[in-house]
Amino acid sequence: MKVYKPRFWDSKRFSIWPYVFFPFSAIVNLINLIKFKYSKKEKFNIPIISVGNIYLGGTGKTPLCIEIFQILKSLKINAAFTKKYYEKYADERKLLENTGKVFSNKQRSEAIKLLIDSKFEVAILDDGFQDPSIKSDISIICFNEKQWIGNGFVIPSGPLREKLTALKRCNYVFINGDQNLELEKTINQFNPKIKIFYTQYKLINLDDIKNKKVLAFAGIGNPTNFFDLLKNNNIEIIETLNFPDHYNFKKIDILNLNKKAKELNACLVTTEKDYFRLNNEDKKNINCLKIKLLIDKKEEFINELKKVI
Repeated sequence: MKVYKPRFWDSKRFSIWPYVFFPFSAIVNLINLIKFKYSKKEKFNIPIISVGNIYLGGTGKTPLCIEIFQILKSLKINAAFTKKYYEKYADERKLLENTGKVFSNKQRSEAIKLLIDSKFEVAILDDGFQDPSIKSDISIICFNEKQWIGNGFVIPSGPLREKLTALKRCNYVFINGDQNLELEKTINQFNPKIKIFYTQYKLINLDDIKNKKVLAFAGIGNPTNFFDLLKNNNIEIIETLNFPDHYNFKKIDILNLNKKAKELNACLVTTEKDYFRLNNEDKKNINCLKIKLLIDKKEEFINELKKVI
C-alpha cells in the first residue's frame, strides 16, 4: 500500500484535520517531554556531530552529513558515519556508504562504540537529534526554506517531529534555499545563540540529461523540491510522478515507468536515494541525478567545526 504525506501538513489554508488529530499530537508532545527530561545522556571520548531535523523528511540532512564528511577529510580528520538501523531506510545508508564508512545498529550508542573501536576520530550522526541518550558536541537541525515547518503542528496533526522549542537544544540551523529573514527571526526567538547557515543544491551530472525530454519520478520526503531543481536548471520535464517516501519500487512500477517514458519519448530521471533502492536490472534506462550540497559562508562553518574538532 502506498502511503503519502497528508496534504494538510503543508497547507497554509484552514483545515479541520490538524484539530481532529490534535489529541494524538498532544501525546507525542508529552512523550518527547518525558523522554528528554529523564533520559541520561552518554558522553563519548571523540567529537559527535549530530545532524537531524524537526520537519519530517526532505530537509537535506543526509547531503549535509556527506558534505561535513568531505570537509573533515580535507582537514585530514578520520571521520565516519553512524546511523540507527532501520530496514526501510537502507537507501540513506547506501548513500552514505558511497562516501565513507557507516556504522549502523539498532542502538546509536552501540554504533558509536563500534566506530571508536575502529579508530575513527569523529562520528557524524545522521538523524540523531531526537535521540536523548547521546551527548553531541555539535548539534545541527536542517530545514527546507520552501516547506519550513508546514502547518506548524506536531505529528500526526502536522509534519513536525517535535515543537520548535527543540531549537534550544541545537547549535546550528541549516536552511536549504534562499535567505529568509522571517524564518531567522522565528528561530532566534527560541534560541538567540543559534548560528544559521544556508545551503543550495548543485546538480553535478546535468550533462547526462541536457537537451532531453524528461519523465521525472521520486519517492522522497518532498518530491516537488526535486522537480523544481530540475526546472530551475532548464530541464524539459514532460511529466512528474510521486511515490511515498522511501518507497520500495516493485517490478510492475518499473515496467509502467518504462512504458510511460516510451510513450512520451522521454528519458527516466530519479534521485540518488531512489536509485539506490532499485536492483541492477531495474536501473537500466533510468538516469540517477546526483547533487552536491553547497554551503554559503562555508569557511565560517569550517572554523566553527575546528573549535570542537
